[in-house]
Formats: sequence, C-alpha cells, structure tokens
Amino acid sequence: DLPRELHSWRQMADYSPEMRQFACLLHLYHIKAYEYLRKILPLPHPYSLTKQVFIYSFIHSFRIWLSSNEAAAGFSSDIFLRLQEKVERGDQAYRYCAVLVQDMSLQKQQEWDPQAKRLTGFVDLGAGILDADEAPLASEVIILMAVGISSPWTAPLGYFFVNSASGHFLAQLLRQAINKLNNIGIVVLAVTSGASARGAETARALGIRINPKRIQCTFQHPPGSAHSIVYFFDVCHALLLIRNALQCFQKVEWLGDTVWWQHVVELAALREQRVLEPCSPESGRAGSTGSHHLKVNLATLLFSEGVAEALEHLQKLGLASFRNCSGTVKFVRLMSSLCAVFYGRGPYGKEPLLAGNYTKISNLFDEAKGFFVNLTDSVGRYIIKSKRKLGFLSFLLNAESLKWIYSNYTCLEGTPSHHLYTHAFSLDPLEQFLRALQQACGSSGSPTCTVFQAAYHKLLASCSLEPGSRHSSGNASPWDTSLSWRRALTLGSIRAQYHPTPGRTLAPEYPYSVGLLLPSSALSNALTDLSLYTQSLTCTAGWVAEQLALDLQCEACLASLFEADESRLRCRSVLYIKKLGGLSLPSASVRHITSISEQVLNHYGKGEGANKNTKLWHLSLEQKVFQELLGESPLFPTLTNHLFEGELSINNHYTVLVKEITWCYLNIRTNSTQHLNLKYPCGRHKLKRLKGKHLLPSALGSCQSS
Repeated sequence: DLPRELHSWRQMADYSPEMRQFACLLHLYHIKAYEYLRKILPLPHPYSLTKQVFIYSFIHSFRIWLSSNEAAAGFSSDIFLRLQEKVERGDQAYRYCAVLVQDMSLQKQQEWDPQAKRLTGFVDLGAGILDADEAPLASEVIILMAVGISSPWTAPLGYFFVNSASGHFLAQLLRQAINKLNNIGIVVLAVTSGASARGAETARALGIRINPKRIQCTFQHPPGSAHSIVYFFDVCHALLLIRNALQCFQKVEWLGDTVWWQHVVELAALREQRVLEPCSPESGRAGSTGSHHLKVNLATLLFSEGVAEALEHLQKLGLASFRNCSGTVKFVRLMSSLCAVFYGRGPYGKEPLLAGNYTKISNLFDEAKGFFVNLTDSVGRYIIKSKRKLGFLSFLLNAESLKWIYSNYTCLEGTPSHHLYTHAFSLDPLEQFLRALQQACGSSGSPTCTVFQAAYHKLLASCSLEPGSRHSSGNASPWDTSLSWRRALTLGSIRAQYHPTPGRTLAPEYPYSVGLLLPSSALSNALTDLSLYTQSLTCTAGWVAEQLALDLQCEACLASLFEADESRLRCRSVLYIKKLGGLSLPSASVRHITSISEQVLNHYGKGEGANKNTKLWHLSLEQKVFQELLGESPLFPTLTNHLFEGELSINNHYTVLVKEITWCYLNIRTNSTQHLNLKYPCGRHKLKRLKGKHLLPSALGSCQSS
C-alpha cells in the first residue's frame, strides 16, 4: 500500500493515510529504524509528527498528526487548543506541568461500528486503525494526563489503543506529548509512571539511571538540549512493592535493628477484646479498674504514624506478640514521614517545597537512603540488590528528583517557586480519572474499545481545565480517597490475607429481629417508655456505625463513627470503645443523625400512599433530613481539620458521612415491615425482648441522643 517512488514522500500534505500510519507507527515503535529510513526515504522530521498546522478558513481548524477530534484515539486536539488559549492569555498557572502515564486493560473484542461502517477493536495510535487481516486487537489502552504543579488543574491529553506496549514505546509516546506541550508554551518539569517493570524500562529508555551509588534522575528533552525533566515513580505503587518485599522476607535487618512482618500481621489480626486497665490517679478513681473494648481500626494505612503508635501502645500494654517491635516501629515511622513529604501532609503542610522545610526534608532523605542501602535479609543479603529492590529504588529516585526540582526551580526568580505541589508527582489524579471512566463504562470488568471510547467522549465533553475541578463530578465513588492502592495498603487487607473469613454482614432486618429497634406506629409510641425508645435508637445507630465501618477506607472517618475513650490513646488506629448488648456505641454525631432521620420518618412517612419504598420517596426523605440538619451545630467535631482535606467539592468526607448514615438508617426503617412480615408493627414479644437481653440500662446513662 506504500508508494516506492521517492518523489511521493516529499510533500507531507500529499501523504496518504497509509503513509501517515507507517511514519507514525515506525517512529513510536522503532525510533532507530525510523532514523535509518530517513536516510533512504524523505520521511518527515519527528518534530513534524506533532507540529500543529493551522488552516484559516471560514472556520478555524487545524490538523495534527497522531491527534484526533471527538475523543477518538490519539492526542486530543481540543484539549491542546484549550490549553494553548490559557497560555496565550498569560495564565501563569498553566506555565509548568507534570505528565502522567498509566495503562488500563481492555477486553479484546472485534466490533462493528454502524456509523463509521468499519470494524473496531484494533490497535489505534491516532493515525487510524490498520486496515488489514494481520492487524492485532487492542489489549490495553495507554492514557496520558497533564497536571499543574503550581495550581491543581488536570488535562487528559489523549489515549492510545495498543497491544503489549513496551517501555521504549511509552518513552517515545511521552516525548511526543512533551513536544506537543512545548509547542503551545507549557514547560514539562516531571514525568510520572507506575513503579513496575514496564515503568522501569520506560525510565531507562528515557535515560534515567537508578543505581543506588549514582542516581541519574533527569533526562534531556529534546535529546542533547539543556532542558532537563525529572522522573518519578508513583509513591503508592512503590509502597505496595515495599509491602510485598517485607511480606516475602518476613524479617529484614539493618545496623542492629530488626523489622518483623509478623508484628503487622498480629496487629491486623487483633480481635476486638475487653481490656481491664487500672485507672490513673488523675481520673479520680485510683485503685479501681476501667472496662474498655479495644478495637483495631482496619482502615488504617500500613505505613502511617497510626500503625507506629498502635504498635508502641500494644507493647506498653505488655502483649506478648508485640515485644521487641521497636525496629518495626522505626521503619513504619520512617515510611510514614516519606509519604508525608510526597503528599504534603504532616509537619510539611500542603506545600513541602519551601525553604523552611527543605533542610528537614533533605535530612529525612539522607536518613532513608542510609536505611535502604543497609537493609539485609535473614542471611545477610542486601535488599537493594535483590529481586525485591524496585520499591526502595523508587523512593531513592523520587527523593533525588524532588531535591533537583527544589534546587533548579524553587530558588529561581520568575518561577512558581512557592507553589509546587508534590501531590502532582503521583498518579492519583490519573487514577481518579480512570475510576470515573470505569464508572462511565457501566461495568466493573475490562471494557471493550467501543465502550471505552463512548465513556471517554462523555467525560471529555464535561471536562473542565479549571483548577480544583473534578472529572468524576457526581458519579465518583462516595469514599473518594479509597483508591485501589489504598485498600491494598490497609490493615484490613492484611487481615483478609491471613484470616479470609468474611466480616459480620447483617441483613437490614437485624435490629428488629433481635429487638434493638421498635417499629414505629402511633400505638407503639404511646405504649413504649420514652427512654426505652431512645435506647433502641442508640443501639440501631451503633449497628449503622458497624455496617459503615465494614467498607469505610478512611481511618479518621471510621474512628468518628464510635464513642471512644480518647484519653487512653489519641491515635485513631486503636480505639477504646464502649459496648452495649454486643453492639458498639455510636458517636454523638451518628446518634444525632439517626435521631433526626427518625423524626423525619415519623413526620413524613405516616401516609399509606402507593409510592412508598420507591427511590424517589427515599430521596425525598434524605432531603428532609438534610434540611433539618442545616443550621445546627457542626457534626463530628474531632474531624474539623480532616473532613475537608483533598478535593474541594460537595462530595467531601463530611457530606458523604452524613449521606451514608442517613441512607443506612432509612433503609432499615423503611424495610422493616416487609422483612418481618408483621401484621401489627409492634408485637408484645418484641417489647419483652427489648427489656431483657439486649438492653443494659446501667450502661446507657451517657447514651442519650444529642
């Protein structure tokens, strides 16, 4: 299909689609072969493959090789045009960016497109689908995204349907993206990929070297130029690799200290248990003992300050499983400090690249390097030279890259020196976009090329490049911080590995079947003691808290669900909670929300209309609850600084907690009669059971609804 005559290759404007496909594919897959053939055939310069050619006619349009419109495969022409407009207006927030790259698996399937009247599902890099019997089906899609490092904006640059892409291919794709951003006036300072074998191959293809004795954290672009770009591995992927390394070796040593994986396993497996402790003299009850139920917060991240404090606390309690855990505590605390730097948390704030923080950060990086290079397994072999080294090498590379950016960009005038967000160097923004894509695809499995394109087109149509905007908008998962990596790094995931028995999941009718809650009716309210009814509401609120805790992936939010004795331990990884009839007592905020929900249900749910138990009716009840809560005192007072961290949207942790508690409680109350098949809402045997086994009046003195 390609012409053999040399004169046919001289004018790029006259290239046929087959000629453009050949040039683009050869350049991306085999750059050396492309350079060699340019000596024989007058192939276009690589710069021309991404250069914008503007055509001024009645409608301003443009043509870009490897680019497309209407959300087809390739670089998105519309996104680059919108970015260029912002740069030309002089918006400094769009002057610098980082480029993120991630893959997503696809279902290999050939489909017929009735509109385009062609087969789809094949490899497509933006130059068109190969029209041949030998054309391979696409098995994955590569997505590129630009992220602002001085302002939190994100821009999906495009996607590419591929089959088994190599690291060299991704390196060429990244260089093409950098070229296109440079063409419109945006300077790329960093590139981030996953900490995987292909990510490491991509880094090497760009010129990155990860030798612990000599780390080369930058590459030149264009090659041979003076402009350098740093390379990052995603911190979360690196943490997963380090977790796997510890689990594989079970024990690692360095300079006399020992890190035991078993300490973490014992912490995750620690069952809820009653603990008796002597009361301190300050409590005014010296000589007596206090009863508490110790509960491990399974939403706690493994490499966090909470786990370090929990291990120390359990060691002080004298539990045999946590003796000699000082080495494990030190390692977990070091990893937690590193995460705080790369995510702008803790003592470094949300902008760690400030002059006041740099000295502390540099010392921390030096400590981590000395730690990692001296880690050995049980037989004395260095971990940094083993097959489980990539996670540790990733942190060493990231540390050098962060220091390089500080030295070369935060100390110069005219640069966004005081507003570099390290969170931009992770894959989290792209992971959130991919999760929104997955939800738009309508299934949890791998989508086909056709389904993916439709979902991408839908998201791109509503995409805003403004700082702080979200691609996922209202369709995001309620617990927006619980990305896939976060769940894999929690204590709950470790417990599931070693103790796969599923947790207690109770049916919605459970509070009624055990007599924890009285079905509401005018007669039952008149005959039931008010304090007894308040107690039943409290117990049901505790059941709601336990149900939400099964899936909640935020450590702070989970801790806020229960009434805990914070005076004994102020970290949220281990809680001292009160119990009532086998159920955990909820926090005052949970009790208040359920109380308001009950009042709304009693007031607006008295009618016997046929539209009850419909989705619209439930939504109307939730709306009434929110209206009742508006204007009252703030809920969850212990989480004032936490609830609004992260995305500044209406779907923050605060609103999600209120919605989930309301929905869970209303679901119990509105489905009670159907589940129990009661002709009369309140039977005598229910009231009798409430007075007996499941309520302990002596323990309910402080459990009144707020």
